[in-house]
Amino acid sequence: MIDRAEVQKALTEAGLDGWLLYAFRGMNPVAVRVLGLTGMNTRRLFVLLPREGEPVAVAHKIELQGMESFPGKVIPYARWSELHEILGSLLRGRTVAMEISPEDAVPYLDRVPYGVIELLRRAGAVVVPSGGLVSRFAASWSRSELQDHRAAAEILAGVARRSLERAVGEADQNLSETALQTRVIAEVESQGLVFDEPPIVAFGANSAKPHYQPQPGKDATLRKGDVVLLDLWAGRSRETVFADQTWIGVADRTASDRIREVWDTVRHARDAAVETIRQAWNEHRPVMGFEADQAARAVVERAGLGDRFVHRTGHSIDRDLHGSGPHLDDYETHDDRTLVPGIGFSVEPGVYLPGEFGIRSEVNVFMGESGPEVTPRHPQTELITG
Repeated sequence: MIDRAEVQKALTEAGLDGWLLYAFRGMNPVAVRVLGLTGMNTRRLFVLLPREGEPVAVAHKIELQGMESFPGKVIPYARWSELHEILGSLLRGRTVAMEISPEDAVPYLDRVPYGVIELLRRAGAVVVPSGGLVSRFAASWSRSELQDHRAAAEILAGVARRSLERAVGEADQNLSETALQTRVIAEVESQGLVFDEPPIVAFGANSAKPHYQPQPGKDATLRKGDVVLLDLWAGRSRETVFADQTWIGVADRTASDRIREVWDTVRHARDAAVETIRQAWNEHRPVMGFEADQAARAVVERAGLGDRFVHRTGHSIDRDLHGSGPHLDDYETHDDRTLVPGIGFSVEPGVYLPGEFGIRSEVNVFMGESGPEVTPRHPQTELITG
């Protein structure tokens, strides 16, 4: 469990009666992380963290074992009518925060089913979004997770640079995307990191497909002049915070003017988002996720490539690679959550020219107590060429 006194302080500041966490079959990772849930969760579980008093868990009788060390009161139920009665007596007249997002504006925060919200409102509760609480208590990194992330970031940067420096000299030598992917996986794993999914390796026109997945026997082989996009994410374990980076190479001694123009635009967009966050920090004013997206997107739009930047600028990173905290987004969604200390996220603008090539450049940022920290320490600043 998280620090109860800090949660109560946050609830008081927000004018809320409590934070109501709902868990069922792993559909709400916020509840899993905040409560430290383990074991089976095949029945509905409600946990109220109140502004005053002890926590209260409403748990099904067949899954009480997981509540044996719960630091508060456990109310068991079995029949649906019991559950409804308990929720009414517990929540009637109270304003509670839950993982909801009106009109699904931020899907990564919209974790509680609509039917559950209907049930709670009929029980007399006022339900409001928990975004601020999620950022502070679920999406924030521990000290050890920050250390894990930093270590992973430097390993990935080294592997990416070395892999691209070698690959861009292998044009027209039957190097396939999956062969390079296999090479990258082997080197990353040899340095003690683990993947949850294989990295993206895309050559030429395939690099214009943002979430391209190479398939053996159907993948491209590297040709002279091809853009090589390498997007890789890994960590010290699957239970900690990963690092997530995208690097770009060109299989030629020099890149074409068009490729260089797009690369410069994307790199400047990446740096503009970071600078917007850093400047706000230096001026002691809050900055929201959508503002960083606007800063990056403005650079791309000035270059006449706005319609080729078809995704948000960045995503939250916590124990989930695409986490529950604020995203850098005013495109797919309007994320107006504040980038508070303790959270992390990617910064990864991209420009994609179908049938030609795509360029994406990705770093991560941790919002530390002394300001935003970019990882890796030395991001890509120039194209890697052969």
